[in-house]
Amino acid sequence: MSVKSLIKSFTPDFALSLYHLSLAFLAALWYGFPSESMVVIGVTGTKGKSTTIYALAKILEHAGLNVAVSSSLMFKIKENEWLNPHHMTMAGRFKLQEFLYNAKRAGCQYAIIETTSEGIKQHRHRFINFDAAVFTNLTPEHIEAHGGFENYKKAKGKLFEALSGAKRKIVNGKAVPKISVLNMDDANVDYYMSFKADKKYGFGLKNQCKLNADENNICLFPSSYNSDKEGNTFILNDVFFKIPLLGSFNVYNALCAAVAAKSLGVDFKTASESLKHIEEVPGRMKFVRVGQKFTAIIDLAHTPPSFQEMFGTVSQLRQPNGRIIALFGSAGGGRDKWKRPELGKIAAKYADHIILTNEDPYDENPADIFSAIEEGIKSAGFVGTLEIITDRRVAIKHAVNIARWNDIALFLGKGTEQTMVVGEQSLPWNEEEAVMIEIRNMLYDRK
Repeated sequence: MSVKSLIKSFTPDFALSLYHLSLAFLAALWYGFPSESMVVIGVTGTKGKSTTIYALAKILEHAGLNVAVSSSLMFKIKENEWLNPHHMTMAGRFKLQEFLYNAKRAGCQYAIIETTSEGIKQHRHRFINFDAAVFTNLTPEHIEAHGGFENYKKAKGKLFEALSGAKRKIVNGKAVPKISVLNMDDANVDYYMSFKADKKYGFGLKNQCKLNADENNICLFPSSYNSDKEGNTFILNDVFFKIPLLGSFNVYNALCAAVAAKSLGVDFKTASESLKHIEEVPGRMKFVRVGQKFTAIIDLAHTPPSFQEMFGTVSQLRQPNGRIIALFGSAGGGRDKWKRPELGKIAAKYADHIILTNEDPYDENPADIFSAIEEGIKSAGFVGTLEIITDRRVAIKHAVNIARWNDIALFLGKGTEQTMVVGEQSLPWNEEEAVMIEIRNMLYDRK
């Protein structure tokens, strides 16, 4: 156990909370409370946050607005973009306030922040004046860290609580209302609806509006939608949307982004024009093409729902006699141990060849992580090939070398993350680069 972990284990929860809250206030004070000078949107939920944020930013930019983004995927201030170098979705308090300060100096009118339960638990959202809160969905994750699903749900609710209690701003001479954007199809939406907001917008695919119908409560549902191997389409308020992104889950992401943009004053035609140009989101179902004959896909998928969506989508792309090769692991250090066998069960249902490898083992023995995943694989009656290769780079090389021309090789769990945590070390990592290098080496060796 590290010194930091040891100190935390002996410090009372209230003292830790006060420490984090104090840091949040000091950070905001140091940078002059920069969130007061722009419209700030917080996006929370379990799945789809980064893709929704990416799409929303593109829509706002297409409308001619200056946008800043802080997400697990990237940081962005106007035209300057860079991958998130930190091994955390929501930046720390001083980093986040510094980011908002720099966005303010650059003239950004909007800032979009991926807001996580872990970040909220450490008060990273405090002293940021949010104007809109977006709820994508909720499924079990970080359950052990929060002490149960209800605590996890309530942690995310603190974003909406902060929104309802924050003072209204005047930005560029205009009063900014407090807005919530809510997935009406999610079983937990009633809880997030219960927090006050000046305006509430609902979206979904089931045409079930739970908001009280008036000018401040609006549900926007597509009249039709379709998902296939060419991407996704839907019609919203007579505007046709075509999104090249694969996977039915991206209907929700695009719909959420379009409705969020609408709540901020951007029309659906502008949203449609923007979304049709998004062919890929970095690290999210990213196709790696280096001249190889097989299909290589990188994705952050690391939860049972995201695994189900990823494998379900990929199975539609499967060629006759082609195999699905799945390379993945699971984070260590006591993080969501419950999901490990579940990941194994899902992979066993769809994959022909499974390679278990490191994925941020932290201070946990990788063999214990693999064993838990293997339990799920075996319980599902897997009849394919299972291999365990601890070194991820070696595992990627092996996956590339065994892939045939019509196979699909999935590299899951890392996405665009720039580090891998092994023990106490945070090692540089670039999944796309690692896959590309091994594919190029394979092609060279076969010449």
